[in-house]
Amino acid sequence: MSTDAPDMNEEQDDDAPIQEARVWQGNGFTARVIKNEEDEGWAVAMIKDGEPEPALVGPWTMGRDKKNPKPLDINAFNTLVKTANEVLRRHEQQLHAQLHKSVFVNTDEGQLKVTLDIVPDEDDPYATLTAFDGYNEQLAQVRVAPTFKLSVSSAGSWIENGYRRP
Repeated sequence: MSTDAPDMNEEQDDDAPIQEARVWQGNGFTARVIKNEEDEGWAVAMIKDGEPEPALVGPWTMGRDKKNPKPLDINAFNTLVKTANEVLRRHEQQLHAQLHKSVFVNTDEGQLKVTLDIVPDEDDPYATLTAFDGYNEQLAQVRVAPTFKLSVSSAGSWIENGYRRP
């Protein structure tokens, strides 16, 4: 009797990704085909590993019987992962744009860059207003309210007032 044969009583690897008709895991995501509550069709939810909410929920194709969902496969899953990653990247870019703003102000000393970086802390949100010269050397920095509205005008006023806290 060969000792190289697998033991039929051995359990499957619990860490192996699930790859079934309605649940597919891999590449940091789980795709789950679910009943669409709004109509008689199906939807697929893409959940990033470790996240409580889906990154993407979209319609899913009916199977040939027009009753059950089409089963997931590797090609569909890879397309869903790519789409979910694009959605997450757009969300990150949008959040970054909301939290980090900059303007350029022309002064007698040359063009200055003024940035506003918002820290959305739950207990103590704030923002930092920073001025840089043409060599990207920091000239001044002050803490401001997270609701501070950065514009060329507000940045110019801050500079004209000697970088005093607005």
